[in-house]
Amino acid sequence: MKRILFFGDSITKAGALKGGYIDLVRQAVYNKNKQKDFELISAGIDGNKVYDLYLRMDADVLNKNPAIVVVYIGINDIWHKTSGTGTDIEKYEMFYRAIIKKLQEKNINIILCTASVIGEKQKVNAQDADLEAYSAIIRKLAVEYNCLLADLRAAFMNYEIQHNTGNKELGILTTDGVHLNDRGNQLVAEEILKVLPI
Repeated sequence: MKRILFFGDSITKAGALKGGYIDLVRQAVYNKNKQKDFELISAGIDGNKVYDLYLRMDADVLNKNPAIVVVYIGINDIWHKTSGTGTDIEKYEMFYRAIIKKLQEKNINIILCTASVIGEKQKVNAQDADLEAYSAIIRKLAVEYNCLLADLRAAFMNYEIQHNTGNKELGILTTDGVHLNDRGNQLVAEEILKVLPI
């Protein structure tokens, strides 16, 4: 049985709950009659940033012997800049590279996810520029290290253009501008399933 591990922050932690994106991916695995082939586990912790993931890799990832790791991290690195505890972009890239290298040393397949939204208004959120810049780093690393990519930032932006015609701050894909509502979870699951090798 292959283990698929989802590695991230509170969004990933909540993703394991009923109706969360990990739960929806699991349902898709069951629908393909592959439940005997794959086990899905969540390693999401509230408030985590990229260096938190790096520091807990051995205990929470490598010791679980996953075949595939889905890395979804970056929201807190950007969001918490407003309180002075974010991660600057150079350090973000450095730790992200270290995570990828450590996983690839163990021949683990990797899916990288770009950071989605901090506020759902179109093109006017305070941290959109950072979200674009950090997402560009992830896209670059996916190419450089030959990782699969779930471009959640692009998917969310496309969805907001079509469905957030009232330019609402929240409630389209999130409950609070960051954490996913049912439709947000569905969208994340869809994007991951596009690239997940099952």
